[in-house]
Amino acid sequence: MALSLRRSEKKETGKKYQQDRKKRKVELSRPASLTKIGEKKIRSIRTLGGNNKSRALQLGEIIVVKGKKKISAKIIRVVENPANRHFVRMNVLTKGAVVETDKGNVKITNRPGQFGQIQGILIEWIGL
Repeated sequence: MALSLRRSEKKETGKKYQQDRKKRKVELSRPASLTKIGEKKIRSIRTLGGNNKSRALQLGEIIVVKGKKKISAKIIRVVENPANRHFVRMNVLTKGAVVETDKGNVKITNRPGQFGQIQGILIEWIGL
């Protein structure tokens, strides 16, 4: 069965809404990419209008912004993920997740599953 971005068929009370129309192709969604830590794997997806979206399946490096400098850092593990508590154990990278890198702890500021790379802001600096 297809995933849909329409509202639920049922109200909070459990009563069903009256059907106004059938599903539309525009309302279809795809399963989440659940970007993990590992060797770089990116898949290109055709989107509406013939455009392409880079979906990251695995990434091992993050572009860290510290002031006006941009530094590339290696990701070690996920420390915290407010999207889902189980994503920490599974090492899933999402926007808002805090990851441990060789430069220090970094908060991810973009959506790697839709952007194809990871960018973040340094939280804790490890002076090397």
